[in-house]
Amino acid sequence: MTERTLSEAEYDAITDAAAHWCMRMHAADCTDAERLAFRQWHDADPLHAFEYEAMLEIWDVADHLPRIESAPPAPLPRPRSRWRSLATAAAVLVVGLPLAAYTGWNLGWLANSYERFEADASVRRITLGDGSQVELNLGSELVFANYKNERRVTLKRGEAFFEVSHDTQHPFIVRAGQGQVRVTGTRFNVWMYQDQVRVTLVEGSVLVASNHALTQNGSRLTPGMQASYKAGDFQAQVREIPADDNSLAWRNGKLVLNNLTLTDALPLINRYLDHPVMLADNNTGALRIGGIYNISEVKNLVPSLPKVLPVYLTQNKDGNPVLNTIGQRPANQ
Repeated sequence: MTERTLSEAEYDAITDAAAHWCMRMHAADCTDAERLAFRQWHDADPLHAFEYEAMLEIWDVADHLPRIESAPPAPLPRPRSRWRSLATAAAVLVVGLPLAAYTGWNLGWLANSYERFEADASVRRITLGDGSQVELNLGSELVFANYKNERRVTLKRGEAFFEVSHDTQHPFIVRAGQGQVRVTGTRFNVWMYQDQVRVTLVEGSVLVASNHALTQNGSRLTPGMQASYKAGDFQAQVREIPADDNSLAWRNGKLVLNNLTLTDALPLINRYLDHPVMLADNNTGALRIGGIYNISEVKNLVPSLPKVLPVYLTQNKDGNPVLNTIGQRPANQ
């Protein structure tokens, strides 16, 4: 994308428009015509999409406001007064949203800072605004927001290992899928694929809840324990970490599959793929696979599967590769 320089007034106009569309998309009386106009505005310029996304993140209302599913635009040049522009637009939102009318920093609703981090082709180590250290696995993205009463991370995709700065007055919350992990200072790993989440605790203590709205039903983990949940679970499933567990092998650049069924192995593999591999049937899913693979080369694993397993590859109507057991009739696709 060709970089361009906009005046402060032009940036402010775009930011104000993003705030306006946040309000209208949230409004109960929003019309189809407005939604169409919003879509046209959003898609007309990558900066429009960027500002709309930034507005959602600042206010941490992604669960309440509609989100346009699109690839994040490349970073654009931004003026020094960007925070003032966003703060002005945030004030517009406070006036416009009934929910926000009683909120702000002093009430613990408005974050005073936010940061977004991504790791694409390599593992990335980052430092959050509170001093906590995070390692991001390939293809991972998170947002950090600092509130008066808590520090909040939203893991949008992928996997992250956290070393949280200790602060008993400001709990550290990691939202992943439909659940969350609550800590004050500890070391733990969060893996997420679609609606599946797995939390592995190395040091300290965490409280894992399978639903944002049911945090009182959380499960307390101590070092050496692991919790898993998916969408719809009332409580996380907790177990001791098996002696042969390799959940943290990615920190050394490896994906370790220890004689897993394809049903269990594919979520670990698909996490690194643009087009996830599907299973033709349960019999195919029962086949087992093992081995150690470089996380940067997992995409090369898929075409090699017919060489190590009694399977062949087809493709479904969505373009996803499908594994079929040799000797069985392929499922309808």
